[in-house]
Amino acid sequence: MMYKKILVTGGAGFIGSNLCIQLVTLGYSVTVLDNLSPQVHGLQPHATSVLYQSIVGKVSFIQGCVTNKADWEAAIADNEIIVHLAAETGTGQSMYKIQHYVNTNIGGTALLLDILTNSSHKVKKVIIASSRSIYGEGAYSSTMYGVVYPTERVAADMEKGNFAVTYANDKNQLTLLPTPEDAKIHPSSIYGITKQNQEQMVMVTCQALHIDAVVFRYQNVYGPGQSLSNPYTGILSIFSTQIKNNLPINIFEDGQESRDFVYIDDVVNATIMGVEKPAANNQVFNVGSGTATTVLQVAEALIKNYGIAVPLQITGNYRLGDIRHNYACLQKIKSILQYLPTVNFDTGIAKFCTWVNGQTIQTSLYDTSIAEMKEKGLFK
Repeated sequence: MMYKKILVTGGAGFIGSNLCIQLVTLGYSVTVLDNLSPQVHGLQPHATSVLYQSIVGKVSFIQGCVTNKADWEAAIADNEIIVHLAAETGTGQSMYKIQHYVNTNIGGTALLLDILTNSSHKVKKVIIASSRSIYGEGAYSSTMYGVVYPTERVAADMEKGNFAVTYANDKNQLTLLPTPEDAKIHPSSIYGITKQNQEQMVMVTCQALHIDAVVFRYQNVYGPGQSLSNPYTGILSIFSTQIKNNLPINIFEDGQESRDFVYIDDVVNATIMGVEKPAANNQVFNVGSGTATTVLQVAEALIKNYGIAVPLQITGNYRLGDIRHNYACLQKIKSILQYLPTVNFDTGIAKFCTWVNGQTIQTSLYDTSIAEMKEKGLFK
């Protein structure tokens, strides 16, 4: 049976707005619950937020918060599927706004599940946006131990410029591997912990209620529409704003740390597969490109596409809680959902930069965000 009434929390955000537009195109009746956070949408979101404007008139919009029970109840109404994207997402910021991240991400999800457990509703499926951050460090191959999952790096090593991960007493260099869904879960940030809690709560509660559940562990999502004013999340946005203001780019560590950058269209397509394909039910999936790209490669690609030669400063700075490497193993999602990423990094970066070139240049708040982390002792 195909359900057609969907609630998307965080539906005015970057991923959410793109998802909502595609769902409407496919004939779904979409309700959005979003608090229009100033950190994402600016101080006058109704007037200036491009993301909000992209869904106005296309969805039933409720401005509210996932930490408010009445807002949840109004949003759930007679919807049959819930795609729960609303969350605080800055890894670094989560390390000093701990209660806020826990209240929003864990508390908001707990409210949803409490309502589903104790109230009458029509919900048949819940899709939860999780994150690659729940893994902490990704998978590696050790010559002594085989596949291993290193623990968090030691600050004393990083102070000396030793940024590589190690495992036990193996003195040889570890080989990076793609991280599968059954990898060790050991998040190294409060954000990652909240995401782990969210997906576990959803899977356990929905199973008890006989509601289908799908978990998507998104990698680093990028593309046209992502916030250019939020200095706490998304290095493509942070670097772009620096470049557009002719400011230098501070490359943390040695620039060789890597992430899996996945284009927004591929994330939307994967999420819709979770909505529509019964094979997705009660499963956990990585959503990524399956390719590791270094931070230095990202900075160089942005400078090339914008044609603005700002200084690249490889400073050796680091943030406590940051991982070295992680990229997604896509074997499971390819096999079960037939998901294939369609936009490679070079193409995606070009599309992103073309979009940025059409946007108003934002004031860089990067130094403010760094100052906040320094004050809390989280940035070295």
